[in-house]
Amino acid sequence: MGDSRPVYLRIADDLRRRIDDGSLAVGARIPSRSELKRAYAASDQTVDRAVRVLKAAGYAEGQFGRGVFVADRAPLGTLLRTTGAVDTPFAAEIHPVRDTSLPGGGPPGGTALTWEASSAEAPAPARVAERLGIAPGDPVLCTEYEYLADRRPVQLATSWEPLTVTAGTDVVHPERGPYARRGVRGRLAAIGVRVVRAHELVGSRPATTPEAEALGCAAGQCVTVVERTHFDGDDRAVETSDIVVRADRWRLEYVIPFTG
Repeated sequence: MGDSRPVYLRIADDLRRRIDDGSLAVGARIPSRSELKRAYAASDQTVDRAVRVLKAAGYAEGQFGRGVFVADRAPLGTLLRTTGAVDTPFAAEIHPVRDTSLPGGGPPGGTALTWEASSAEAPAPARVAERLGIAPGDPVLCTEYEYLADRRPVQLATSWEPLTVTAGTDVVHPERGPYARRGVRGRLAAIGVRVVRAHELVGSRPATTPEAEALGCAAGQCVTVVERTHFDGDDRAVETSDIVVRADRWRLEYVIPFTG
């Protein structure tokens, strides 16, 4: 029986196989539109759709005025999620892939992490309000983070904290004041709020255009999203975050300790 899939998917899958088996190496030019049209007896629209599928999957990237080329999809490393890392705005400890082209694989543990953050009061969006157990539009402090490892984009994060918890205190701004950069538990402990647990929901979705520009990927490419919420001893949500990383370049690793 013949292949009943749409032609654009057959083209995309054929090109993916050639990339996976090395026939099309990283940096190689994807066959041009006219070449693909002849090879598959396909229309311009069909070929363009197939190439868009490759780009969205992270297999290819366009270079203005030059064409479309095979993208580097080798994992950059893992983001290790531990109890300490969950408490910080950053997703995890970084464990970069060692560069086998360097003697001994390169220097271990030398990743330089930097980040920028900006905070502003805002009304809680409906989805954030639901996670925090407050009414849509209630005031929250929204903090947006951009993280770089050795000057390469690694992660984006947006954190929301209800101002009913922190307004008028020394910890209202996560990145300013005497308790800056101490993590959610450390900061809130300073005002008598004991954070006892965090809940995380991990999923994936296409990158938005601003996310793609910040992370250095194509809009629509798959990103991993961690929805994290901290709770106090009364089971009240005191902070929630969206953590976004490129799914093709970083893996999330979880360490789950057992007691007793």
